[in-house]
Order: sequence, then C-alpha cells, then structure tokens
Amino acid sequence: MEGNGNSEEIRAGKANRVTWVGFLINLVLTVFKLAAGVIGRSGAMLADAIHSLSDFITDIVVLVSFRMVKKPADEDHEYGHGKYETLATAFIGIALLFVGLGILYNGAKNVWSVLVLGQSIDAPGIIALVAALVSIIVKEWLFRYTKKTGDEINSQAVIANAWHHRSDAFSSVGTLVGIGGAILLGNRWRILDPLAAIVVSLFILKVAWQITRGSLRELLEESLDEETKKSIMEIVGQVEGVLEPHDLRTRKNGNRIVVDIHVRVKNETTIVEAHNLNNVIEFRLKERFGENTLISIHTEPEHE
Repeated sequence: MEGNGNSEEIRAGKANRVTWVGFLINLVLTVFKLAAGVIGRSGAMLADAIHSLSDFITDIVVLVSFRMVKKPADEDHEYGHGKYETLATAFIGIALLFVGLGILYNGAKNVWSVLVLGQSIDAPGIIALVAALVSIIVKEWLFRYTKKTGDEINSQAVIANAWHHRSDAFSSVGTLVGIGGAILLGNRWRILDPLAAIVVSLFILKVAWQITRGSLRELLEESLDEETKKSIMEIVGQVEGVLEPHDLRTRKNGNRIVVDIHVRVKNETTIVEAHNLNNVIEFRLKERFGENTLISIHTEPEHE
C-alpha cells in the first residue's frame, strides 16, 4: 500500500506541474485573445478566446482531482480514489461540449444575419490575425508537452486536457483562416470569420464527444475491450497448473485496470500450491498491465 501511495504522489506531482504550466499560459493567452477580439472586431477571435477561457475550468478540475487521486485507499474507498480522475475527464468532455455548442450557435447566428437578414460584418483587425497565429504556436506546444506527460503517468484526465489544448490550437487555425480571408479578400468574404467559427465548433464537438463517451463508459463500469480481455485469458491460461480460466470480469479504476477471474486446478493441488499459482498469475498480469493492477483470483477444483 505504501509503495502504491508513493507512486500516486509522483503521478500527482507530475500532473500538477504540467497543469499549472497550462493554467498560467492560458491566463496570459486568454487575456490577449479577448483584447484582440474586442479591438480587432472579430467574432471568431472572441469565440476562440472563450474556448481558451474554458481551459481554466478544466485545469482547475484536473488539479482538484489529483489532490483526491493521490490519497491512499481508506475504509470508504477500498479501491482507492481513481474514479475522481475519471470524473474529472468526464467533466472536461462535458465542458468542451458546451463550448463547442456555444461557438456553433454564435457562428451560425452571424452567418444567418449576413445571408438572410442582409446585415454587414465589420472587417477584423490585424491584431486578431496576430493573436490567432500566436495561439496556434503556443497551444500546439502545450498540447505536445501535456500529452507527453499524460502518457508517461498514464492519466486519462491529463491526456483529455492535452486534447483540450489541441482543440484550442485547431480552433485558432480556423480562426486564422477566417480572419485572414476576411481581411485580405475584401468585404464579400468577411463571412469567412463566422464560418471559421462554425468549422472550429464542429471539431471541438467531435473531440468532446470522444472524451465524454470514454469517461462515462468507465464510470458505468463497462468492461475492457475484447483484445485486452483476450490477452488476460491467454496470460492466465499459459501459467503452468491452470486448467481452465473462466468467468473473467474487468473494468477500469482511474489509470489502472481491475481483473476478477476464476481458475480451475487439479483436485490434488494443495492450498500452498494454489496460493503460489495465484502469485504467478498476479506477477504475470502486473508485468503486462502495470504494478498497480488490481487482481482477484478465485481458485476452484477441477471436479467438485
């Protein structure tokens, strides 16, 4: 238990570090983009800034969740606090959904006002174009840095936050194209600014759905994918002395998997031999899926 606690402390430390970096960068970037959107009269840039603003919420959620995750298992949470990480991931996905829908609505409203109502749109200023370019560079770097850390500590919450940064970078790409077209191509093409916002919103909604769906499946205790379950059965079945592994049940708990399995052994197998057999099974499963894998093995005689 102590070793696992130290491991969670290290994970939480790395997660906090990368999230604080993102938080501070988002603070500066959001203020810059909001100012650029207002001064540059760009709806696409304002939508982009709102997207960056949502990063604050998700950064805070990740920081709070890892304060819980690093706590050791207790009487009320015998399997640890890994679900807080999953809950944080779900929150990030849902936050992205609302951001995407908001940007889609505003973009569609502006397009409607031009095409149907015949209203004109102000040409965006150069500062909005500069802000979009800066945002692309900074957020793409932040995505790569956060994604690398998330992969290292096997944290879906941090990885989800990385994709939030990437969606912001792509948002700024669409914004750059829309603003650039509106500035360079003349009055007739100013509609590119809200059209860019719509395209960006669709990308955000796609990423949000993928993140939300995966985390909700985990919260609802959905079993692992068929390939992983097949791998578990093969590993257990190859252990000498195991006659028939069956009744496999799996799920995820934060960054680790939970395995419940029944195995049959010969009737003459002693309790000590069965215990040693289970130790071998646990060792091989943890060797494949990580030291923090939770394993429960029920041993049965070949003939009852």
